[in-house]
Amino acid sequence: MASMHLNLSRSTRIFHALSDETRLAVVQMLGGGERCVCDLQDALDVAQSRLSFHLKVLKEAGLVTDRKDGRWSYYTLVPDALTEAHDIVYTLASPRLAGGRALTGLGRCCG
Repeated sequence: MASMHLNLSRSTRIFHALSDETRLAVVQMLGGGERCVCDLQDALDVAQSRLSFHLKVLKEAGLVTDRKDGRWSYYTLVPDALTEAHDIVYTLASPRLAGGRALTGLGRCCG
């Protein structure tokens, strides 16, 4: 995997969106394909207003997309959105900083 320069703002939005149990449950459910908002609401047993908030956070993070069909909204995972989250973690776990410098001298004070 090629070295990736982190967009910290984008990374923060993604991990904020994934940092909630309800939102993780939505992502897990959408892993099986598109779902109607009514199905998500029934499965998660949450109020419509609360689910709308969670879906908005996921959508603003670029993790899900929606489409309208009549009065219903259907949600789908954005292709490769979770791959992007994986790549961010991989980059953070890399022994090199974004600038390509090795992390040397850890445990020594500034000098």
